[in-house]
Amino acid sequence: MANRITDNKQDRELAREGETTTSSRTIWHQIVVRHSSVWHPPTDVYRTEDRLIVLIEIAGMREHDFQVVLQNRLLTVSGVRHHLGGLEDVAYHQMEIERGAFRTEIHLPWNVDRSQVNATYQDGLLRIELPRALSTAIHVLNITHNSSDEA
Repeated sequence: MANRITDNKQDRELAREGETTTSSRTIWHQIVVRHSSVWHPPTDVYRTEDRLIVLIEIAGMREHDFQVVLQNRLLTVSGVRHHLGGLEDVAYHQMEIERGAFRTEIHLPWNVDRSQVNATYQDGLLRIELPRALSTAIHVLNITHNSSDEA
């Protein structure tokens, strides 16, 4: 255990370097942070013959923690990942797991059959299947002249 520092000037210098002293112990606050306030989870997007598959790596969540919005041809997945393990009063030595609000947007290459969209969350992966909408064909009506009005 480190010696307790009693000189206020030394306390201020150490606080600038990342060490904080308390009456009972010394806590090192050496944190590695590699994200901004809104982060983007790793995302794969690939297509099969009839659908687009979106695979988002986001461990430590539950199904109801996600918000999935499909608006026209833009898919937005967002949510909040809270601290994992429930440890709130700790001093991190390394911090690489993203926490807090996240958001990812995928611009879809085609229109989607919204009635067939399927999303599942398993083993830390959110999988969204987006079936391609059937193309809308133009239907031309033949108009006939009704000659029964002539008399």
